[in-house]
Amino acid sequence: MTDLLLLPKRRATLSVLALTLVLAACATAPLPDPAPVPVINAGTPASVATPVPEVAVPSAAASAAAPNEAAVAAGPPTDPVRPDEPVDLDAIAAQRDLWVRVRRGFAMPDIDTPLVRDREQWYATRPDYVQRMTERSSRYLFHVVEEIERRGMPTELALLPFIESAFNPQAMSTAKASGMWQFIPSTGKHFDLAQNAFRDDRRDVLASTRAALDYLQKLHGMFGDWHLALAAYNWGEGSVGRAIARNQKLGLPTDYLSLKMPDETRYYVPKLQAVKNIIARPEAFGLALPGIENHPYFLSVPIQRDIDAALVARLAGLPLDEFHALNPSLNKPVILAAGTPQVLLPYDNANEFVRVLPGYQGPLASWTAWVVPTTMKPAEAAKRVGMSEAELREANRIPPRMLVRAGSTLMVPRHPHRHHDDVSERVADNATMLLAPEAPALRRSTVKARKNDSVASIAARYRLSAASVAGWNKVAASAHFKTGQAVVLYLPGKAATARKSTAGATAKTRSTRTATSTAAKRKPASKAVAARPTAQSKNRVAANSR
Repeated sequence: MTDLLLLPKRRATLSVLALTLVLAACATAPLPDPAPVPVINAGTPASVATPVPEVAVPSAAASAAAPNEAAVAAGPPTDPVRPDEPVDLDAIAAQRDLWVRVRRGFAMPDIDTPLVRDREQWYATRPDYVQRMTERSSRYLFHVVEEIERRGMPTELALLPFIESAFNPQAMSTAKASGMWQFIPSTGKHFDLAQNAFRDDRRDVLASTRAALDYLQKLHGMFGDWHLALAAYNWGEGSVGRAIARNQKLGLPTDYLSLKMPDETRYYVPKLQAVKNIIARPEAFGLALPGIENHPYFLSVPIQRDIDAALVARLAGLPLDEFHALNPSLNKPVILAAGTPQVLLPYDNANEFVRVLPGYQGPLASWTAWVVPTTMKPAEAAKRVGMSEAELREANRIPPRMLVRAGSTLMVPRHPHRHHDDVSERVADNATMLLAPEAPALRRSTVKARKNDSVASIAARYRLSAASVAGWNKVAASAHFKTGQAVVLYLPGKAATARKSTAGATAKTRSTRTATSTAAKRKPASKAVAARPTAQSKNRVAANSR
């Protein structure tokens, strides 16, 4: 079995980490103006009389910036758990293997069941999977362990993302659970994980870890047992509570192994126990763990101006996919400082970013947010902001045959002469995409009123509102029509065609019925079999009517 590769050590000079960054005046290098070019709106105007959106009211930070964009764009990088303490990668403690620290913090009682043996065997026979999973965890594990130790929780919980997502912060389940800790939307909102058009904090490394540990602490407080808390994390606190009550009623034990539960939850703690056993003694399973040094993999870099994610990655000397691995909450290619006040960068890349950013000349962000003032088609919205419809749809993931409803927040090009107008906190925190299906095109049709027809009867027949039928024909909603009177209706194109086809079929049937009746009078009764097509025609018309 191939041993797992050791991760390279990271070094950087502490003197650079102490640097307080002040962005020098960025020379404006405007791109050719699209036609028309929008002035981006950070609020929701009541109406727009011209094809160009109204001027935004800049945020307080943006208002303080000079037009030449001389403003603080980032501060010094810090350890997000201990922001006031310097990070010394040369310290003896930083050289230790993080796995030793994890093992030292194990505090949950072990379970030993056939399900544990089953999961141990499953992992042991998949060394490539274990390698990918543990190497991916090296980005995040130090931060998770720091948080857990700070709260006095058992370090087995730091292994839970192995079970939930294989330490993949981009993971999405069929139940719409997302992120490293797999929060469903409702639970995420309950624990203050923002989910909007520009970011999903369920995937945020720092925010989701905070929320998951908050939730686990709450569950442990409810049940007084970590195994039951884990069952509730997977199955729901209400389900575990009912299972405990059921066993109490039957006089049965109420520990994790005694409860009746779905298979997924029944395997949940044994899977964690199996991973714990592998981490504790990898050689016993023929596995080798990659070494993870006991220091932060990433640092937090404050962001105080809107800036493109690709620009951050480029200035940091970091591949864009690695940037997104540390900042997976971003839904768009632009980082809105009001909603995402920090980004995570590997230690050396954070150092590089704060070193080169002051000398960068040019706009920081090429995108911004526009709140749609009224419901409109994507083609109309694209025209207002100077994009093609295809570009607008792709940038905002607008599916075909949908309208963009009023109040939606779209990502659009930033006006080249208004780079100091950053998106407000209100928009950044509440950006939503509201869509509605396009109404089918209506065609003017004329139908003849039947005997005793009224506005109400015709409206019901064609599934229209009586007010619409009355308005189209300039009559009262209680009016009646004369037999044969032409009644104007506006019907969907296909419906109008179908009505015409039905009317034609009815006329043809009536003609056939008359001809058949005449023929039957002229010919002997033995030839009445000719009437069968008439009956079939009736059936077809009846089917069309239904």
